[in-house]
Amino acid sequence: MPADRQITLRSARTGDVPAIRALVEPLAQERVLLQKEAVAFYEAIQEFVVAEDADGSLAGFGALHVMWQDIAEVRTLAVSRDHRGAGVGHLILEELLRRARVVGVERVFCLTFEVEFFRRHGFAVMADQSAVDPEVYAELLRSTDEGVAEFLDLARVKPNTLGNTRMIRTL
Repeated sequence: MPADRQITLRSARTGDVPAIRALVEPLAQERVLLQKEAVAFYEAIQEFVVAEDADGSLAGFGALHVMWQDIAEVRTLAVSRDHRGAGVGHLILEELLRRARVVGVERVFCLTFEVEFFRRHGFAVMADQSAVDPEVYAELLRSTDEGVAEFLDLARVKPNTLGNTRMIRTL
């Protein structure tokens, strides 16, 4: 990464939401990410890590959503067009995995089109939903979170219209 492209990672702040939404918009139009209402980003702001360029512009972001005692999901990982290929996604993902370890998570799940990117970071395509035992499955069924429902592949969830891939990594 060129010296003029110094990247700083930090926890997201509420003031980052407009920039996050602006970066999500074209990716949602390309059907790479789902567009979310502003309120969803504000409600989950504490889950987000942002990458800032030296000039303070948003280079990328991602979120870690804990689903259960031992499992979390990487959500909404994205890098701006100007910063793609410069290692920003790698920095964000490594920080999210570090945070997962800190809170005691043993496995991290994602839904992605970037299968090779996640594979390079130790993730594997999930063959089935055996990632959770029956007791945990029963508890997760009580969640109202759509991401949890997608992870469990519940029938009540709309079909995977984006066509992305379920992947998981053991830490």
